[in-house]
Amino acid sequence: MDKKNLKIVFMGTPDFAVESLRILVENEYNIAGVVTMPDKPAGRGHKIQYSAVKKYALEHNLPLLQPEKLKDESFIASLKSWNADLQIVVAFRMLPEVVWNMPPKGTFNLHASLLPQYRGAAPINWAVINGDTETGVTTFFLTHEIDTGKIIQQEKVSITETDNAGIIHDKLMNTGAKLVKRTVDLIIEDKVEAISQEQLDKDGAILKPAPKIFKETCRIDWKQSAKTIYNFVRGLAPYPTAWTTLKIGEETIQPVKIYSAEIIEKSHSFSTGYIETDNKTYLNIACADGYLSINEMQLPGKKAMKTDELLRGFKFSDNSIFE
Repeated sequence: MDKKNLKIVFMGTPDFAVESLRILVENEYNIAGVVTMPDKPAGRGHKIQYSAVKKYALEHNLPLLQPEKLKDESFIASLKSWNADLQIVVAFRMLPEVVWNMPPKGTFNLHASLLPQYRGAAPINWAVINGDTETGVTTFFLTHEIDTGKIIQQEKVSITETDNAGIIHDKLMNTGAKLVKRTVDLIIEDKVEAISQEQLDKDGAILKPAPKIFKETCRIDWKQSAKTIYNFVRGLAPYPTAWTTLKIGEETIQPVKIYSAEIIEKSHSFSTGYIETDNKTYLNIACADGYLSINEMQLPGKKAMKTDELLRGFKFSDNSIFE
């Protein structure tokens, strides 16, 4: 079987998935159809917004399904009518067995970590938050338990000390797209030697989870070390963004979003959250073992600004503190 005879159904939603779909389309693989999330209202005007995958599918005249429920009988019937040999999932919803077990050559997923590490919804964020120096992408066959299926291929990607989650997202998006293509080629050539995740975890390493991130997850704890908070900030930048509460006397302002920062290794005797600033060029926040210098932040109702720009219009009083 060659790539033009292998009928593929692609499932995905955000920009991260588009790159994998694009590499298949541009290399003339046979995309029988695309499945993405239903349209939803977004923004202040609640205008209907298409997913990034839907936009790409429409631009390239690819057949499209947008099921509300993945067990819906009409969706299952439409999916079967495409008669796919293989399904590929990139940044989509959890599939029921009736869907992932449908094609004869199976369904594989692209996951943004080196499985079995970082199973879950936010692997990119947690790898950076935890200060890891390496992550990667994995293709694996879907099975009943989420993110546990047999691994087909992996590719490592380095994390530098200045990378944030957005930079790693783009690195993994591009590396992942190439891995998807390579995985499809292995399946076409019948050269897949999938291995269980237990085989990769022979040493019994402690597995780090990657649970979904909520607003309260993103709140900064200034009692931690400067390095821990620094990793936390870049692991949540540019989205969903680390935040804190600014207290000025009895007035509380929240959330104040922190987009970027750097570590200042200087001892102090202040309470954590203390704000040291000249109200012109710098804003240093006391942590457990030093300072975090804020480079870019956002006050409620304002746009994100570099510190010197923000300080031209907002001054911190002596009784200001982050908590």
